[in-house]
Amino acid sequence: MQVFKRKDGNKTLCMAPWTHTYLSPQTERRMCCASTEKATSFKQYIDTGSEAKEYNPKTLDQHWNSEHMKSVRRRMMAGEELPECQVCNNKLLNTDVYRTYFNSLFGHKEEDLWRLTNADGSTEMPVVSFDYRFSNLCNFKCRMCGDMLSSSWEAEQRKNEMWSPWAKPWMAEPVRSKIKDFQEDQVEKEFARAVDNHLIEEIYWVGGEPLMYEQHWKYMKQIVDNGDADKVYVRYNTNLSRTKYKGIDLYKDLLVHFKDWQICASIDGTGTTGEWIRDGLNYEKWLQNFKDGVAIKRHSRQMRLDVTLTTPGLLEVKNLFRLSKRFNVEMLTKVVFTFSPDIVLSPLALPRNILNEIVDELLDFIEPRADKNQQSLVDVLKNLKTRPNIEETWPDTYKNQLQEGKIYQEDIGRLRKDYKKITLPQILSEDDRLIDWWDSLG
Repeated sequence: MQVFKRKDGNKTLCMAPWTHTYLSPQTERRMCCASTEKATSFKQYIDTGSEAKEYNPKTLDQHWNSEHMKSVRRRMMAGEELPECQVCNNKLLNTDVYRTYFNSLFGHKEEDLWRLTNADGSTEMPVVSFDYRFSNLCNFKCRMCGDMLSSSWEAEQRKNEMWSPWAKPWMAEPVRSKIKDFQEDQVEKEFARAVDNHLIEEIYWVGGEPLMYEQHWKYMKQIVDNGDADKVYVRYNTNLSRTKYKGIDLYKDLLVHFKDWQICASIDGTGTTGEWIRDGLNYEKWLQNFKDGVAIKRHSRQMRLDVTLTTPGLLEVKNLFRLSKRFNVEMLTKVVFTFSPDIVLSPLALPRNILNEIVDELLDFIEPRADKNQQSLVDVLKNLKTRPNIEETWPDTYKNQLQEGKIYQEDIGRLRKDYKKITLPQILSEDDRLIDWWDSLG
């Protein structure tokens, strides 16, 4: 018997646990990519505090009405604020939170939510939205990324023996083989079944680099061939280094058929600085691929600049702002995750006085010239002035941790022979405050 009743003013309810499923490249399942549930196998790229070391994959059926997911639904329906949702609750990633997105996209299903959820939190509603990361396959080594989300990062770590089976059990055999087998034997079958049964209403393609996934091209074409594309909303987070695969053009052969689509094209700086941040980027090639998408877009949200603010990237904010104005496209702006105090490339690593000075200068330039397309940038910059920085969050440990973060970045720079292009100190030298801070870390 149904015991839940709609609670007026419920601000914690999110449609994701009734419509959406997420799977990491290491086959960890969560309610969405930003949720901070404790991992069941081993620690994920968002630090969940998990101490699990054994590979323990779950099928979609096992996950969907698991005790954890039932608990999530019960607490949400009761109006509780969930610690698993801290990224949305506290706007830790960006100000345009996932909860708002899912509620906007699937708000029409809320009546079904109350009608089809049982007293124990289990639901009869099917998964219609998929974020399946079929592997960590990626041709970039972005400085703020890592091996869990990039095979190029992983290869570098292996080659230079910068990992251990204890710290990263997912990289060790036979776990690595088990993950690959589970991806091929279980994960792809789940996705294929949803495509075959015409269940999919939304797909989030992200990676790794999704445009390198063979599965992306296979299933997108199948959705078109099945006559379902006009019922599906598809969105991407992509480095946009490629837009064609085996004669299939992303824009002309696929996206034009879909109900709606959105490409969040990752770009954190222009020219040489952008290429340093996103190791593997050819900026001119990226720019042409982006222009090709702009040429077929029907509205400004279809092509978006996906900007992750980094410390060196602060020097590129004005250039990215101009790019948004030039192409009349939205900027989705977020900040590097700082779940530990060694994330030296985050703007939140800066001392409060320096951070606020730089942000104020950027706002003085941007805010009078901004329109709705740049509102995310304005909001995130303002949020940086009030959001606790690394020193304020970890007052007892931040100095040593930031120093360790600097050493790590310097090690990576030497591996990648930065001296052949440009170094981080050379970039930071554009602003005396930034290079003085960098030098002060020791």
